[in-house]
Amino acid sequence: MTEKPRLSFWQMFNMSFGFLGIQFGWGLQLANMSAVYERLGARPDEVPLLWLAAPVTGLLVQPIVGAMSDRTWGRLGRRRPYFLVGAILASIALFFMPTSSALWMAAGLLWILDASINISMEPFRAFVADKLNVSQRTAGFAMQSFFIGVGASFANALPFFFSWMGVTGSTPSGIPLSVKYSFQVGAVVFFLSVLWTVVTTTELPPEDPEAFERERSRSGIGTLFSEIGGAIRDMPATMKQLAVVQVFTWLGLFCMWLFFVPTVARHVFGATDPQSERYTQGIEWGGFAFAFYSITCFLVAFALPKLAAATSRKTTHALALVCGAAGLLSVYLIHNPYLLLLSMVGVGIAWASILSMPYAILSGALPAARMGLYMGVFNFFIVIPEIVASLTFGPLIRAMFGPDNPDASLYMVMLGGVSLLVAAGCVGLVRDVADAPVATRAVIDADESEPFSVQGSAQPVPSTGPGDGA
Repeated sequence: MTEKPRLSFWQMFNMSFGFLGIQFGWGLQLANMSAVYERLGARPDEVPLLWLAAPVTGLLVQPIVGAMSDRTWGRLGRRRPYFLVGAILASIALFFMPTSSALWMAAGLLWILDASINISMEPFRAFVADKLNVSQRTAGFAMQSFFIGVGASFANALPFFFSWMGVTGSTPSGIPLSVKYSFQVGAVVFFLSVLWTVVTTTELPPEDPEAFERERSRSGIGTLFSEIGGAIRDMPATMKQLAVVQVFTWLGLFCMWLFFVPTVARHVFGATDPQSERYTQGIEWGGFAFAFYSITCFLVAFALPKLAAATSRKTTHALALVCGAAGLLSVYLIHNPYLLLLSMVGVGIAWASILSMPYAILSGALPAARMGLYMGVFNFFIVIPEIVASLTFGPLIRAMFGPDNPDASLYMVMLGGVSLLVAAGCVGLVRDVADAPVATRAVIDADESEPFSVQGSAQPVPSTGPGDGA
């Protein structure tokens, strides 16, 4: 396998810059959509179900886009066409989202937005593995974490900033103008950021063009779904172990994203009426607090590779998840809005690691020619928790707390903290093949040197290969 050239800091900067826009879009929807739904008349126990369509779409979009991008090559390269198409669609959805006049319209636009973001985002993970040597991948994913932190920081703080600048009033459906203008600014930022990466970054052509064309010639929907099924069936052991960590991690994060902002409005600001001015102040402050976990993310992103080198990627990730759990659990004791900013520092440490360490660990255990497909399948373990959250959180709230319990959102944030603690414990079960002996590394490299053979797994014999074990 040809050795990939080492990239400079600025080359990694340019290739990751699009993530600033992607996270701008994610940050706006995650910090504001639950409150938008409540503004449009949804009860707290109905909010999770309104998020369902988006992850179901992502469950299909992510592996299909990953598999298609593995087989794509043209003037824009392999991954960049998907960056650009997703950015155009997502920017349109962002622009029109705050003009929603009914719940069905907001949920439909969220569906389009989430699918479009996934089209842009999923190939970005494979892009790092395509472009970087194994020795630079942790730094490459950390660079993505940096831009994710920057993008989310601005996105989360933007409604608060507009309010501070004197923007008042609401749309006819009750959505604050500060939120409307933030989404529309986000549409522009999303498109321009992704365009920057598309224009400034090149991609490495296939190492064996003839083999690549033979593989592409047999592409089709049936082939794609067959490959996706095969990838799920033959996941490397490291990927299965990381899947458990991811499920508990993202359940915790969805507890936070769906319920933290309403918790701030109700638990900290004492608001009871979603149409009240106090509630508006609470959701604006909640979004501002979110900005602090994003700020922390980009401040610590480049420290994580150094900490991982001094300890291990597993140790670094487990400690970071514990910090996030402490941040969420501390909300129960907080009634001063400013102390929420400290809670979000702990979440920010966890977030920086969540966005880099699992992917850095995983990329070393995957065959290079199927990187996009496997990264798409790995995202199942983000989408599946979101579907579980959408289907079960509402009944859970009604059964345990009552549909109109004003403290229900607070209890769900606490559940998120517990879930992150469980995820931290599960990290110990993961085998990082980058820490494996030389013979194990040779097996992985041998798999990568046969890019278009059917990949059974990253280890030579099921259950006894070097990828197995804790």
